Amino acid sequence: MTSTSLPNTTTTTIPTSSGCGTFLTTWGSAGSGNGQFSGPQGVATDGSGNVYVVDTFNNRIEKFSSTGTFLTTWGSSGMGNGQLDAPYGVAVDGSGNVYVADTYNNRIQKFDSNGTFLTTWGSAGLGNGQFESPTGVATDGSGNVQVADYGNSRIQKFDASGTFLTTGGSYGSGNGQFEYPFGVATDGSGNVYVADSNNNRIQKFDASGTFLTTWGTSGSGNGQFNNPDGVATDGSGNVYVVDTFNNRIQKFSSTGTFLTTWGSSGTGNGQFNAPYGVTVDGSGNVYVADTDNNRIQKFACP
Repeated sequence: MTSTSLPNTTTTTIPTSSGCGTFLTTWGSAGSGNGQFSGPQGVATDGSGNVYVVDTFNNRIEKFSSTGTFLTTWGSSGMGNGQLDAPYGVAVDGSGNVYVADTYNNRIQKFDSNGTFLTTWGSAGLGNGQFESPTGVATDGSGNVQVADYGNSRIQKFDASGTFLTTGGSYGSGNGQFEYPFGVATDGSGNVYVADSNNNRIQKFDASGTFLTTWGTSGSGNGQFNNPDGVATDGSGNVYVVDTFNNRIQKFSSTGTFLTTWGSSGTGNGQFNAPYGVTVDGSGNVYVADTDNNRIQKFACP
């Protein structure tokens, strides 16, 4: 069965201190047809505003317009080129190439914007260029690829063809250490933001991996987290964090100052059920992978 999901265009204002979090539209439902999802985890946008969703347990990538019109899909279950095993993360570079964290295959796969396979790298292990369940992936302005190597509690950096460049991190709670980092993002200056999930914090590094700052503790207050998993930045350098088990999005300045938050537990517009992924497009719109509700939600953040 196939179907094309039509977006819900009802507009609801979710009150926040900055006007951020105005609900715009949503699409998706549980299933395996076009526009349907099974546990979508990662989400990314390209320069044209198209939206790429990691449909994790359907082992595929789905591509949509900015309003949720289904465009194309690729991937199937397996270990071959273009096949996937529970992928979690996705990123798009300035040329429109798509990078997928093929989590249980312990590799990164690179595709063009239509899903044509280009290259892959990685295998299971502890060495440079090896992974233990990579979950997050991000690209920077120079085309480098940052990978959250979840099970190895580190970040690895590659060039666009998969050549290993550097790595940083170890298991722990000190600055520059991680306890199962899930998401990773970069800003226009090349700084790297890591969702250090089990430490309930965000860590920020410069482009060379030097620790800069950190924020967050365990809890449900502003600036606190309960398993932050997704992280993204906008064109002004603001940082958006998916506070997964608090069922909300939190927005911070680039140095970690709390700005605003929206969301609560539920199935209504602006509510979430264990969200994991977030991305911001060039117009400042925020897309959230509302994982256990099997949908994408889009918000304005003026």
